[in-house]
Amino acid sequence: MGFIFSKSMNESMKNQKEFMLMNARLQLERQLIMQSEMRERQMAMQIAWSREFLKYFGTFFGFAAISLTAGAIKRKKPAFLVPIIPLSFILTYQYDLGYGTLLERMKGEAEDILETEKSKLQLPKGMITFESIEKARKEQSIFFIDK
Repeated sequence: MGFIFSKSMNESMKNQKEFMLMNARLQLERQLIMQSEMRERQMAMQIAWSREFLKYFGTFFGFAAISLTAGAIKRKKPAFLVPIIPLSFILTYQYDLGYGTLLERMKGEAEDILETEKSKLQLPKGMITFESIEKARKEQSIFFIDK
């Protein structure tokens, strides 16, 4: 009688462990997908912001270029054209970020850093551990009760 009961109990425990493992995997998979979705949405917002900024800055650059060129011709001073140079760098950067290949190049560089320069990515004092968090919590807690 006890053997049958313990066999049934062991089977139930085994099923429970399998269910918990499957549930943990499913939860982890959902978290990874959610993080990926959030990252994609943030990147889309960054690209959209860059494109919107490009519209306004492009308009400003156009007016500035026309005004500075007209001033340089009218006053016969080519020095009026000098501000166009740094403004054109900013315009080019924003265009490359919004419509060009800058993000792909940045991604490639980031992948290269992850593969070849791991030491530059290390946190000071190493990885954060549960013990270090608990130590900091105990130091900051007014109501710390040690069991």
